[in-house]
Amino acid sequence: MNRTIRLALVQHGCGPDPEANLARSLAGIRAAADRGARLVLLPELHRTRYFCQVEDPALCELAEPIPGPTSDRIAEVARETGCVVVASLFERRAPGLYHNTAVVIERDGTLAGRYRKMHLPDDPGYYEKFYFAPGDLGFYPVDCSLGRLGVLVCWDQWFPEAARLMALGGAELLLYPTAIGWDPGDDPEERQSQLQAWQLVQRAHAVANGLAVAACNRIGREPDPAGKGPGIDFWGHSFVAGPQGEILAEADLAEDLVLADVDLARCEQVRRVWPYLRDRRIDAYGDLLRRYRD
Repeated sequence: MNRTIRLALVQHGCGPDPEANLARSLAGIRAAADRGARLVLLPELHRTRYFCQVEDPALCELAEPIPGPTSDRIAEVARETGCVVVASLFERRAPGLYHNTAVVIERDGTLAGRYRKMHLPDDPGYYEKFYFAPGDLGFYPVDCSLGRLGVLVCWDQWFPEAARLMALGGAELLLYPTAIGWDPGDDPEERQSQLQAWQLVQRAHAVANGLAVAACNRIGREPDPAGKGPGIDFWGHSFVAGPQGEILAEADLAEDLVLADVDLARCEQVRRVWPYLRDRRIDAYGDLLRRYRD
């Protein structure tokens, strides 16, 4: 059975005005729908610049409840266009308790589900542990009218365990809202190495799980809000890969709408030839629950 859906990734830059950023995202959803998309993926924390470059308690004012003002606006456009939308939000769960959360908005505007980012970086320019509590919803796909979506967020994309657990939960597609880029001081060779590693590891998740994978990144240089660090050059290159790791569509460094037709039913055909799930030695993997095997 053919279960092909047109998937769109809205790759755009983020400036200092949250309202302008959100308007850019909403315009991208509408443009995607006009080109036949039924599922739209937005970049990580697309409403604002990537504020985690610094540790500043005042920036917690950017957080919102879910449902809330931003998710309601996205829901309106999802209902208007008939698209399922995956959006990344700064969730205010309670006073002083926040998450980096991706939501799945149904095509009728209802909230199908959410995923709270499990792996949080704490590196120069990426101080997410200061703002976000670790996710507590586990690695469970979200069911929607288009199928079962394995939604993960940015740093999660480097961990094969996260992709595998989504696959074991019946995910039919892996989706990664992303905000990743270079230190402006990186030379061209280092930049290329990082970009290739980022894409390669996600294509490997596609291969190892027999699932299509999509990652939607932002673009442009964003300054350090404190004016002390070099800022980040977000490298774009949003892409969709098929279940054998093949590139179906890819952007470059410019603002772009990436479209790909993805056949969700092809997963089973691929897995019949490459039966990784059948041949896993789950009886011998106990040490994976240890931090390190000394």
